[in-house]
Amino acid sequence: MTDNSGFIVTNEPKYIEVSNESKVFEASWENRIPLMLKGPTGSGKTRFIEHMSWKLKKPLITVSCHEDMTASDLVGRFLLEGTETVWKDGPLTRAVRYGGICYLDEIVEARQDTTVVIHSLTDDRRILPIEKTGEIIKAHKDFFLVISYNPGYQSVLKDLKESTKQRFASINFGYPTKDIEKEIIILESKTTKEIAEKLIKVSERTRNLKGRGLHEGASTRMLIAAAKLMKSDLSFIEACLKGIVHPMTDDQDVVDSLERSIRDLG
Repeated sequence: MTDNSGFIVTNEPKYIEVSNESKVFEASWENRIPLMLKGPTGSGKTRFIEHMSWKLKKPLITVSCHEDMTASDLVGRFLLEGTETVWKDGPLTRAVRYGGICYLDEIVEARQDTTVVIHSLTDDRRILPIEKTGEIIKAHKDFFLVISYNPGYQSVLKDLKESTKQRFASINFGYPTKDIEKEIIILESKTTKEIAEKLIKVSERTRNLKGRGLHEGASTRMLIAAAKLMKSDLSFIEACLKGIVHPMTDDQDVVDSLERSIRDLG
């Protein structure tokens, strides 16, 4: 494949605007200013990127970062094909070479020596040196770099360096307002208004425990999952326990406390 046409998002990913994030994204895109999305897990960062890729009709290459990811996983490596050794572009190089949005999801999960490779792409140079081949790739005019991370969940040892952060514009994602969150739950799960409102009450109780037994409260994604479980004939209580409480914590005291709270609603 000599282009990124296979990475076009063809069907519209439904996304409900919370503030003016689309306008900020488009302004960053027009000026090719790299963009950083910050917010808790399940707050809509990935869906937002998919929506903007569809809206702008630009390819989207997503990389889910992890602690074992190397620079070669991003840039590329030599591989054997038959009796020949050939160079294979990694996802970042594909986006740089042929254009498109490269989305590095949860970038702080990657090793710091891996993230260094993006620095020359986040300033006026917009180049990617390929050390193993000696090639220096000038970024395609449609190349756009977006990263995401969850600052509230990272330790001091797993955070972006200030010198890296300052290379990006930023959009902060948080929990939506009750009305917007209710609309999202109904849209995504096809549940009723009454169920959506009860699930929001559950989320409020979990979010009140952030830092007091829970790393984070229930995400909108979890509420949607619980609503879908209910549509498959799980009870409200069981759907909340299996879709929200148990994935968040193994602390039995916290589980018991939330279960009692959910039973009061159910």
